[in-house]
Amino acid sequence: MLALPEMKRKNTTLEKVLVEDYVAEGKTLARVEGKVIFLENVVPGDLVDIRITKSKKDWAEGTVIKIHEFSSDRVAPFCSHFGVCGGCQWQMLPYEKQLFYKQRQVEETLKRIGKVSLPPTRPIVGAAETRYYRNKLEYTFGTKEFTKEAPTSPAPPEGGGDDKKLIPPFRGARGCFAGFHARGWFDKVVDIKTCYLQVEPTNAIRLAVKNFAINNDWTFYDIRDHNGFLRTMQIRTGSEGEVMVNIVVAEDDSRKIKLLMDHVAKEFPHLTSILYTINKKKNDSLFDLEPITWKGPGYITENLTTENGRAFHFRIGPKSFFQTNTKQAEKLYRVTNEFAELKGNETVYDLYCGTGSIGIFLSPFANRVIGVELIEAAVRDADENAKLNRIENARFFAGDVIDVCNDDFFSTHGKPDVIITDPPRAGMHEKLVRKILDMAAPVVVYVSCNPATQARDLSILSEKYIVTAIQPVDMFPHTHHIENIAQLKKRDTHS
Repeated sequence: MLALPEMKRKNTTLEKVLVEDYVAEGKTLARVEGKVIFLENVVPGDLVDIRITKSKKDWAEGTVIKIHEFSSDRVAPFCSHFGVCGGCQWQMLPYEKQLFYKQRQVEETLKRIGKVSLPPTRPIVGAAETRYYRNKLEYTFGTKEFTKEAPTSPAPPEGGGDDKKLIPPFRGARGCFAGFHARGWFDKVVDIKTCYLQVEPTNAIRLAVKNFAINNDWTFYDIRDHNGFLRTMQIRTGSEGEVMVNIVVAEDDSRKIKLLMDHVAKEFPHLTSILYTINKKKNDSLFDLEPITWKGPGYITENLTTENGRAFHFRIGPKSFFQTNTKQAEKLYRVTNEFAELKGNETVYDLYCGTGSIGIFLSPFANRVIGVELIEAAVRDADENAKLNRIENARFFAGDVIDVCNDDFFSTHGKPDVIITDPPRAGMHEKLVRKILDMAAPVVVYVSCNPATQARDLSILSEKYIVTAIQPVDMFPHTHHIENIAQLKKRDTHS
């Protein structure tokens, strides 16, 4: 073992170091003579050789270059792309262990960053289905492939077969690749053969489009040179079997587009909607583009059901925001409704309301719902979804909450009895947190996809509120991402 001073040098190698624990964001840690070393792609219990890539006074970062012994917690990854594709970082962990570490991450993050008094955390709500749970995937077509070899590893234990393998090596053909953007590489694509995140026909569609383009000698998009025809593809699936495909091309070539659309329609006659989008920009965002419907209505419909059996229908287009795990979203919204403690006479403000799914889900239990969202297109979707479900007590407004929610707005729509806030990963801007303090609703339900920024915001909200309930929900099995719901009550109303 190297002495501590030698670890100050980059590229120092440490041999046979025990991986001890998980920390936030899926990283693991080891300790050498008291110094913490952060690692990735290994499991507590692994015995590894490490190359130091960054070293500070009290901590370092390293890359695993060899595994001498595997942790007893390891299981066989079910995907051949594991370790190359960065989409499912925790496939080598049993699902019950994933839930254990996610629950602990929520608890420790809220305590360490929030520094507020917390109730006991409820047991995490796991997913019944840990494969094929996404209703939306976005594939990329590119000219450069990302490949990665596994660290050298010992042979599997006697009689153990391949169930201890860390990362199956993967190599694809060269020149035309279809799959996912490689983590940390904007110009390289992981060429996917089979993905287990979305039900079929997702893989069949991707491969059919890829092969049709190759057979016709069409170019794939090069994001560095900004040329090529076939660019990206989005597939959305519904729980009732509806499928929508939106193929994005970088050239306005009507002949190629017709050939491609006709081919997809012929090969997959049961698709609900087929669209294409022409994107000549340097970025892949669809926000300012207009998808063109080739077949079908141009959308699919998804359903969410409350605990008392009421079903809500949501019209989802190619640019709509909707929770990507429908079944877990239903559980998430039911907890949100429980935490809101609605009696039927409340005015609920749904901040960051998006396309209105939470507000609509809660509408039967409240007197009125007021949704506020910055993106106008999302508000239009929310209005359409309210009409679709014949909801008359929900209204949605476009604009910044800080500007919209003023005294005149309150006098027109009422002050909130309950505030629901579901911000992006960056959390809420401090001005918005202060605005919630000013709005002074008796109950706040904070839905978060990032416990670290949630903890930061809870610390500020503690001026007027106490945290009365915490419920983690696993929306994304086999990843380190975790959703958490916190119930807050105003200090002068909570007994």
